[in-house]
Amino acid sequence: MQKRQAIQDFANLGKCLVIGGGGFLGRQIVCQLRESAAPVRVLNRNQYPDLLRLGVDCLCGDITNPADVLAACQGMDTVFHTASLSYMWGRRDLLYQVNVEGTANVIRACRENTVARLIYTSSPSVVIGENNIVNGDESLPYPQRYNADYPRSKSVAEQFVLKANAGKLLSCAIRPHLLWGPGDPHILPRIRKAAARGRLRQIGDGRNLITITQVENAAYAHLLAALELSGQARCAGKAYFIGDEEPIYLWPWLNQVLAIWGLPAIKKHAPWGLTRFLALLSEGLHGFFPWLGEPFMTTFIVDQMVRSHSFSHQAAERDFGYHPIVSPQEGLQKLAAETQSLSAGS
Repeated sequence: MQKRQAIQDFANLGKCLVIGGGGFLGRQIVCQLRESAAPVRVLNRNQYPDLLRLGVDCLCGDITNPADVLAACQGMDTVFHTASLSYMWGRRDLLYQVNVEGTANVIRACRENTVARLIYTSSPSVVIGENNIVNGDESLPYPQRYNADYPRSKSVAEQFVLKANAGKLLSCAIRPHLLWGPGDPHILPRIRKAAARGRLRQIGDGRNLITITQVENAAYAHLLAALELSGQARCAGKAYFIGDEEPIYLWPWLNQVLAIWGLPAIKKHAPWGLTRFLALLSEGLHGFFPWLGEPFMTTFIVDQMVRSHSFSHQAAERDFGYHPIVSPQEGLQKLAAETQSLSAGS
């Protein structure tokens, strides 16, 4: 009942723009908005016929082009900014151009078009340093150094958005950790490819607790935050962790996912110190010979796979009523249904 009522209320957000609406998270935000019959526009670099069939106004453009963003924000009441690049190694200039300068373009366009609400998709990586985080909350500071350009660029962009909360524009940031679910184009395909090639090894003792976020839960959190900005606005100018009901032990959970795909469980192990050293060597080699492309393993990825990174969503629950709408078991069932559908189709 609570979810159905909230979806009906999404129509009160007025005209909504989803920047990156054809992406993994953006598409879920669009679908939940359309359930309420809210008018939706998306800004993407490509056209998506399935979104057109949903009655979505689809614009082609690039957030690094201020004119494209200004035109997309015209007449909008609520803007969801989900577009970013997530390279885990290299491409510093491109990451800064898209994630930082692109976000600055969005903020300027919102102000010039008198947009009322801006909700930004950030990342918990903006507060992840070199220590384990267990049940972390919003009091965690930004670290003094990052071991990759992606979290550094997201941190700068998030701070831009939070500082933009002034005057007629209300803004907030949502930090979903490790998005997953059907249609995932990022994390799960990489894991599946490595497992199919026999290259996936457990790093460390396998006891690291991780918050993961089923993509429908992440989209729902964005919409609830937007509703709060249109009401009491308790979340204005703040960033929030969100995730599934409970954190998971990463490696046992990965074995559940591999079983869904019909792949064997992870049996090989690799020591953390050696793996991180090899990742450092790989980064140095690929940095010296850039035509080799992105390293298969980086220090950022190693640290993500071996350290505990779990976060509390109590603040999101308190300030805008966030509760996951997809349980962990239901999320795995949805992944299994997608796998069966793809197998039948092939």
